Amino acid sequence: MDLLRRAGKLEDAPKLLDLSANVTNQKESDAGYNYCRGLFLWFSGEPAKALSHFNNARKDYDWGQVALRNMIEIYLNPDDDVIGGQVFDNMDGNRDSERCESLLLAVCTAEKLVLEVRPKTELDHIRLSILRNKCLMGTRRKNSVEKALEAFTKIATDQNEYVPALLGMATASMILKQTSRARNFLKRLTSMPWDPAVGDDFEKSWLLLSDIYIQAGKYHLATDLLNRCVKHNKACCKGYEYMGFIFEKELIYKDAVASYEMAWKYAWQSNPTIGYKLAFNYRKTKRYVDAIDVCHKVLSVHPNYPKIREEILDKARASIRI
Repeated sequence: MDLLRRAGKLEDAPKLLDLSANVTNQKESDAGYNYCRGLFLWFSGEPAKALSHFNNARKDYDWGQVALRNMIEIYLNPDDDVIGGQVFDNMDGNRDSERCESLLLAVCTAEKLVLEVRPKTELDHIRLSILRNKCLMGTRRKNSVEKALEAFTKIATDQNEYVPALLGMATASMILKQTSRARNFLKRLTSMPWDPAVGDDFEKSWLLLSDIYIQAGKYHLATDLLNRCVKHNKACCKGYEYMGFIFEKELIYKDAVASYEMAWKYAWQSNPTIGYKLAFNYRKTKRYVDAIDVCHKVLSVHPNYPKIREEILDKARASIRI
């Protein structure tokens, strides 16, 4: 699953899952099958369904602990956002107020699941500490985030610049509005060699630093980091979304379309925000039929999604009639 995702070929995964299902008579209860099915659903933008499959593997001796850790990660970040990032949050002023309560409930659930984690090795103990402090950050309460920052700093010091801890330090600093401090932590990560064992943490650090650079108008620095993201993970939806944002800001709408098309593809055409941006740039490049098609896909799942009908769909239809 992970190799297919990084190769940008996750659409081949269902065939493998079907093949594996054929050799087990109890696929609904088979922990390994459920774990892999959960990974596929998580990677393809269906976190709620992924949780169900990970839960089916949660009590298994071989698969249970890693399934449990994935469940915690999903509850803490169900939409795979760049935590601490500000570029896309600033575009949606109502986002925090609308989601605050549900996110706090999700953090409470994650905290309960953390209690079930049973570390077996020293690395497992470190991972558990990382998860505990991610839960503290998830509350967004100043005192809790400061405690998490202190804990991440200790882990990073004790474990010789452990990548997830450095990312935690940067993320906590961003939540505390200490952008320059976060940038310094993230710059340390950019000079470190990529390690597939913590590849997702490297990717998140590059995305967060890209976000900081975009906020500062340093698009060329952000683009270099985003190219790293898609080099190591061809299905890096957020990487393409940030690229599209940069091109759009620079009024290069054709390149923005190309980037948003990739983001839309690897969001499995399920993220309404990316759909909106793609449709908007289709309209800017006079691809009105394509804009209408994407609007219909967004509205079929999110019928009340703001502005897309008035600002894109109706205008694209009017342009065709003209």
